[in-house]
Amino acid sequence: MFAVQRIGAFVVAGVIAVFGVLGLLNGLDFFSTDGERVLGLSSNGLLSTISLVTAAVLVAAALRGPRIASTVMIVIGVLFLVSALANLAVLNTDFNFLAFGLSNVAFSVVAGLVLLMLGAYGRVSGNLPADSPYARETGDDAPLLAADEFPSTPAEFAVEREMRDAEVAVVQHIASFDQRRRVAAMAQVTSRKERREVWTSFDRARRDA
Repeated sequence: MFAVQRIGAFVVAGVIAVFGVLGLLNGLDFFSTDGERVLGLSSNGLLSTISLVTAAVLVAAALRGPRIASTVMIVIGVLFLVSALANLAVLNTDFNFLAFGLSNVAFSVVAGLVLLMLGAYGRVSGNLPADSPYARETGDDAPLLAADEFPSTPAEFAVEREMRDAEVAVVQHIASFDQRRRVAAMAQVTSRKERREVWTSFDRARRDA
């Protein structure tokens, strides 16, 4: 799930970044309302700068973690759609500060929908897997868990998989000595965050030995 979101964010950011860099290299007027053609789109210096900033935000979000990447992509996707409608209303007027053309409007709609779908991927569902960072317990008595209870980085997801594999191995009586002692130690705590910390403490002890 996170791999799809991360790759999608990098691809969209790459396209936007190339568009912005080429616009700045061409020395476009910053506030021109006419614009010049860049990769089939109309652009000026302001739009090129905004494109680079947007690309940087997408890359930074993708590197931070799945929850942040998802949220940022949804927000930017909505902004792309709003921008398409707003700039469509001011085409060929003195208020066309981003030098939009019809091709820009079409690109904004497509890019916005792509970002929305990527951001919602694995998040908007009625049957999320237990290790999903967006999973929540259901039922009237389900406790409210803090955000840091859920894994948010590739390393934490890997730890969760190792923990689950160890617990299954213990139940099936095929666990190694290391797996049995880790599961026994995790049984002393209750929250998922604490369980991950217990598991990783064994890894740190092994490295320090």
